Amino acid sequence: MSDIKTDKSNALSFSAPTQIDQEKRNFLIAATVCTGAIGAAAVAVPFVGSMLPSERAKAAGAPVEVDISKIQPGGMLTAEWRGQPVWIINRTDAQTAELSKHNDQLSDPMCEVTSQQPAYCKNTGRGIKPNIGVVVGICTHLGCSPTAKLEAGGDMGDQWAGGFFCPCHGSKFDLAGRVFKGSPAPTNLVVPPHQYLTDTTLLIGVDTVEA
Repeated sequence: MSDIKTDKSNALSFSAPTQIDQEKRNFLIAATVCTGAIGAAAVAVPFVGSMLPSERAKAAGAPVEVDISKIQPGGMLTAEWRGQPVWIINRTDAQTAELSKHNDQLSDPMCEVTSQQPAYCKNTGRGIKPNIGVVVGICTHLGCSPTAKLEAGGDMGDQWAGGFFCPCHGSKFDLAGRVFKGSPAPTNLVVPPHQYLTDTTLLIGVDTVEA
């Protein structure tokens, strides 16, 4: 009888660990499945993200398309390229004609500093189209952003024909972004590379093909 009791005791002693081991096994299986699912999701997120446009790529200078059809004559639109404001000015015929009348007041009227504009924009209007000006809206003195003073006269005085004024240190630019003599800014505003995809669609960041 004592032997039988001993066997029962041994049976009990092995039964409990077996049940515990099975519970541990079930827990580990469930944990492994969850971990695998989380890992798969973690891999999927960067993969999906890699298909989206990179902010770094944008900042590096990805071309920007701009619809200029809504810019009224005498008005301006601001776009962004390489993290910089780009001003697109639709000059009136009168404003365009005025550009050649104050060359003697400018530091570089003939755009001799070639680093400030593409070769195809080395003209009085500094543009591909006579009435459309495209300039980076950052002062070439210390990097401030000038204020648009597109209309003639006003608080800029009777001799003002329209342009841009940097309130930080007083630099003045005409409606083609050319700097006036006596300004702290040493050079004209930068004209970015650009081309026209259609008559009303401007692509900033890609040079035009010269004829």
